[in-house]
Amino acid sequence: MGTRIKICCIQDTEEAKIAVESGADALGLVARMPSGPGPISDDLIRKISLSVPPLIGTFLLTCETSASEIIKHHQRTYTNTIQIVDLLSDGTYSQIREALPSVKIVQVIHVIDSGSVDLAVKISDSVDALLLDSGNPGLKVKELGGTGRVHNWDLSRKIREKSKCPVILAGGLNPSNIRQAIDHVKPFAVDICNGVRTNGKLDKNKLMEFIRNVYNI
Repeated sequence: MGTRIKICCIQDTEEAKIAVESGADALGLVARMPSGPGPISDDLIRKISLSVPPLIGTFLLTCETSASEIIKHHQRTYTNTIQIVDLLSDGTYSQIREALPSVKIVQVIHVIDSGSVDLAVKISDSVDALLLDSGNPGLKVKELGGTGRVHNWDLSRKIREKSKCPVILAGGLNPSNIRQAIDHVKPFAVDICNGVRTNGKLDKNKLMEFIRNVYNI
């Protein structure tokens, strides 16, 4: 089975259509964030998620850190997956699962140092997938994704080797480095935002080049 592809920062139903027709397996829909590209309204996230064909993943990117607020956020958007971009500060994954039994939970791990590996392995028991990104939640204005930076893939590979759930690789990926990233980390899926955009718009030529390089064709 080949590496799955998630296209993030989808801006409208037309971008969603282009991504799906080009071969994306999942779409990332970014809600309000403290920083980073691509946030859209909860109403638009709901509209896009309802427009997507069956079998395509629709990821709500939420910066909420309370289980109860994450549940409420999902109930405004109706995606089939929740991507939690910061760590839970209140409540548990079990609470989210109990309230939303048909929704998959993906936890973002911002890969900074060896402590990120330990954290990822610990959390991997409780979620459906880990997404490895290059943000920094410790900054005064939190970076929770969309930085365009590559992180240390050696750490990502360690996480993938030890994780009890599938791993999605993100962070500074583009058509030029994606093959090297896949060969090094061997993730279940890859996730891209800035690397397939020109002047903020989804660029079909970059997208097609990226997808060809993922599949090595």
